[in-house]
Amino acid sequence: MIVTSNLSKKYNDNQVLSIDHLEIPKGQSFGLVGNNGAGKTTYFSLLLDLIQPTTGHIKNNEVLVHESEDWKPFTSAFIDESFLIGYLTAEEYFYFIGELRGQNKSDVDALVSQFEDFFHGEILGQKKYLRDLSKGNQKKAGIVAALIGNPEVIILDEPFANLDPTTQIRLKGIIKNLAETKGITVLISSHDLLHVTDVCERIVVLEKGEIVKDLKTSAETLKELEAHFSGEAV
Repeated sequence: MIVTSNLSKKYNDNQVLSIDHLEIPKGQSFGLVGNNGAGKTTYFSLLLDLIQPTTGHIKNNEVLVHESEDWKPFTSAFIDESFLIGYLTAEEYFYFIGELRGQNKSDVDALVSQFEDFFHGEILGQKKYLRDLSKGNQKKAGIVAALIGNPEVIILDEPFANLDPTTQIRLKGIIKNLAETKGITVLISSHDLLHVTDVCERIVVLEKGEIVKDLKTSAETLKELEAHFSGEAV
């Protein structure tokens, strides 16, 4: 589904990402972990054509991301609040995204209604602009907006940050359902090793822009990741 080849990104003489080869098959729940500056957001930005690669490329379902926009109809993402339109209410924003993705209002209403528990009564019907919501509630709106239009690939950068424990648990259930039940390819970056091992069947560790571990998630994965980041031998 997603194939990365000879990919690098440099800013002046500072190389922030270097991935020789990485394949993410269709329907995989894929986790990307690493310390600040490891290259996680850079990789997602390249995957979404927000920045240009220095060398190499990413193919999303055989489409060269930096040369064509044909990947956009089946790919969605929420990276941060810059993806939102702050002067719209949540409902207005959902309808706007729906229109971009060929969904009518009833389609959008039907999808959004599935996430009432996730919204916890704090998003819909509030008559608040998105910019006036808390960081956590902005994130809830952005994540659900990324589900509109039946995407085949969903990219979420730090989805668990700024969410309360109840919402984190509900979000884990949503992510598992996307990959396991609906066969959607879900890519997540996170600093939270527990959450990412709970929801991802495969985890890649980035360090200084390079892949240093590529793990199929098992009962031992969390312990291995904690040992890696604490500098201890496994």
